[in-house]
Amino acid sequence: MSTPSQPDSSVDQAAVTDESLLAAHEKLLGQQPDEKAHYRLMPLNLLFIFSGLIFFGGTYLGRYAGHFDPRVFNENQLHAPGSGPAAAVVADPFEVGRKLYNNAACNTCHQPTGVGVPGAIPPLFESDWVAGSDERLIRIVLHGIQGPIKVSGVDYNSAMPAFGRVAGSGYNWSDDKVAAVLTYIRKEWGKKTEPITAEAVAAVRTKEGDRKPWLAAELEKIP
Repeated sequence: MSTPSQPDSSVDQAAVTDESLLAAHEKLLGQQPDEKAHYRLMPLNLLFIFSGLIFFGGTYLGRYAGHFDPRVFNENQLHAPGSGPAAAVVADPFEVGRKLYNNAACNTCHQPTGVGVPGAIPPLFESDWVAGSDERLIRIVLHGIQGPIKVSGVDYNSAMPAFGRVAGSGYNWSDDKVAAVLTYIRKEWGKKTEPITAEAVAAVRTKEGDRKPWLAAELEKIP
């Protein structure tokens, strides 16, 4: 009598239907955690935090870096670091005047070297007007000047706008700024190197008030 043969496993597997296989696969897949369909909040939070820090750093540098120019005066810094509340930071009027001159129409008309334009714009370099009367020079920058003028023996004929804080001024400079730019041109090109103070500018502005541009003949009467 022969012993019964063992069932062939390949035959049993072949007998498995497609539906049963799909059901078995779905059962196995359902047991696996599906993490790909969900966002984790922690990476997103970090992304927003770092983006905010980068934006803040860029804004801060854009406002306070001063284009990384070591000569820039920080007007928001009231006191020198480590020197206590009594030591106020004072800007150098010469350097302030240099920046004003180079950033305004002064540079365009009178040229970076202060030589002016022959026949039209009078020079500041070794000018008898620059080295002359403080009150004349202050009035020219405050209110402007127009018409013919003789500078160091040479005739010129042009117009200069008002820079001071007066009616009709397109620049509206404070007394400090007017004093700084006059101090700069005197020290840079004038024979007379004494600085002009903001107090002197304020006194002239108060005395003259708002008025039309000066004529050279009017200024020559002022000592």
